[in-house]
Amino acid sequence: MRTLVSLAAIVATPTAVLAATSTIGRTWPIAEPDALSEIEGQAARVPDMTTAFGPRERWSAMKAASLGISRADRTRTVVPFYTLDQGIRLPEGKLLYAKGYSFNPLAYVSLPQRLIVVHPRELDWALRTTKPADFILLAADSPGDADAITLGERHGRALFLLEERVKARLGLTVAPVIVAQDGQKLVLTEVDRRKTDRSAVR
Repeated sequence: MRTLVSLAAIVATPTAVLAATSTIGRTWPIAEPDALSEIEGQAARVPDMTTAFGPRERWSAMKAASLGISRADRTRTVVPFYTLDQGIRLPEGKLLYAKGYSFNPLAYVSLPQRLIVVHPRELDWALRTTKPADFILLAADSPGDADAITLGERHGRALFLLEERVKARLGLTVAPVIVAQDGQKLVLTEVDRRKTDRSAVR
């Protein structure tokens, strides 16, 4: 019994704890640079975009599609059919879908979020209307408006530009408009712009 007690005392001593963290065998310093330091170093070498390409408002990538102003509450639906501009073949050459084949992507996928399309002057209303997962798309507005990057930084939320192809694909004509999926169609809820103006004043 005395031997067991002595053994327990040895195991419980601080010396035993230190032994658990001691180094056994040869060691070498880490040769790879710290990942965070590497990222910071690379970021520091990226040229200033404004210096390289001029003010952001002149960048072609920052040009949003234009939309009219919604003058009434209106709801309509769109089925976003897609038509193949070329045939799709399997690896062995067998034709799977011929050029000109049309289908509705919403028959196969679902959109978990809504799209809130607004002009920059309606952004405050959009921020109050959206859910965290919704996407806010900015249409073109008055010259001199802050760009999407600046507005996103100002409000602490990612904002996106409305592209011409998205405008055409969704059949958008005016803003503000809320786009949501309902089964195999999109529901476009156009909001009377005067309502967003009045809510902004409150």
